[in-house]
Amino acid sequence: MSYHVLGGPELTIRQKLWQIHWFFILMLAVVASIGFAMLYSAAGGSVDPWAKRHALRFAIGIVLMIGVAVIDTRIWLRYAYAIYLAILLLLAAVDVGGVMGMGARRWINIGFFNLQPSELMKIAMVLALARYFHGGSMEDIRRPTFLLPPILIVVVPAAFILRQPDLGTSLILLITAAGLFFVAGVRLWKFALLGILSLVGLPVAWQFLHRYQQERVLTFLNPESDPLGAGYHIIQSKIAFGSGGLSGRGFLQGTQGHLNFLPEMQTDFIFTVLSEELGLIGGLSLLGLYVLLLVYGFAISIRSRSHFGCLLSMGVTITFFLYVFINMAMVMGLVPVVGVPLPLISYGGTAMLTLLLGFGLLMGVWVHRDVTIGRRGAADSG
Repeated sequence: MSYHVLGGPELTIRQKLWQIHWFFILMLAVVASIGFAMLYSAAGGSVDPWAKRHALRFAIGIVLMIGVAVIDTRIWLRYAYAIYLAILLLLAAVDVGGVMGMGARRWINIGFFNLQPSELMKIAMVLALARYFHGGSMEDIRRPTFLLPPILIVVVPAAFILRQPDLGTSLILLITAAGLFFVAGVRLWKFALLGILSLVGLPVAWQFLHRYQQERVLTFLNPESDPLGAGYHIIQSKIAFGSGGLSGRGFLQGTQGHLNFLPEMQTDFIFTVLSEELGLIGGLSLLGLYVLLLVYGFAISIRSRSHFGCLLSMGVTITFFLYVFINMAMVMGLVPVVGVPLPLISYGGTAMLTLLLGFGLLMGVWVHRDVTIGRRGAADSG
C-alpha cells in the first residue's frame, strides 16, 4: 500500500526544529530533574549509583527524542510494521536466551547495558496499530474479520511478555490497544462483550498466573494477612505516605527509604520516597505536571490532520497515562503491585528510552500536524 501527501507544506530541518514544542520539553526536563533529586535522596545523598546515570540517560534520550521528532511522519508509517516485527523478534530472543533478573527473564545483554524489549514493544505496537487502522474505513472497522489482524498484533507480544513473566507490561499493552481500538471506531458493544468473556474466563486465567502473581492479588485484597512477607512492600509504602503528611519530612529526611524499609525504592516505589519527603504538596505538584503533559498529548492528537498521526499520538499519550496511573495507584495500595515504573522519575534505562522515543513521535506529529496522508494512496487524492 502506498501513501502520499494530500496537503501541507514541506519543512526544512531548521523549520522543524523551530516547530518543536519546546515548552513540552522543558516540562519533561523538570520532571526528570525531580527524578534526579529523588534518586539522589534514595541513595542517601549521593549521585551514585542511580542519579548520575538517570541524568545521563535523560540527556541522551532528549537528543534521540528531537531526532525522532524531525523525521517525517510518513516514514514512521512506512516502516511501522518492520519496527514492530523487529521488536517482536527481540521478544522471542528474550524467551530463548534472555538475561534473568529478580526471578524474571526480561532483558537482552547488548554489551553496554541490558535492553528490555517489552518496554519498546509498547511503542512498536502503537505504531503498528496506528498504521493498520489508518488504512481502514468505518465500514471496514465494522467487519469482525477486519479486527483479527490488529488483535493478533496485540495478543502475540502480550503472550511473550506474560511468559517472562511481566503482568504489568502485558496489561499496559492490552489497555493501550483497547484505547486505540475505541479511537479507531470499534463499537462499544464489542468492548462489553469482551469484558463479559474476560470475567467468565477469570477463574481459568487465575490458574495460569505464577504463584507470586497470585500472592500479589491476594495481598492487594488483604495486605495485613502477611505483613512480613507478601504484604510488606505495600504496608511500608502506606506508612511512608502517612508520615509525609501535608508538606513532608523534608528533602533527604525520609525514614522509610533511608532505613531500608522500602525495597526497590529507586524503581517501583520512588513515588513513595517523594511523598514522604515532600508530602501531599510535592505529590500533587508532580501529578499536576503529569496532567499538563497528558493534556498536551491529547491536544496534539486532536490537532493532527492525519488519521495516522492522531492514532499514533493518542496511543503514546494513553501509554504514558497508564505508566503514571498504575505506578501511583500501585504504591498507594489501590491496585496490585505489578512492577510499573514512574515516568522519568524511576530508575531504568529502557523505560526512559521508550518514553522519550514515544514523546519524540508525539512531537513529530505536532511538527507535521498539517500533513494529510491519504488512507489508500493516490486514489484518495480525488
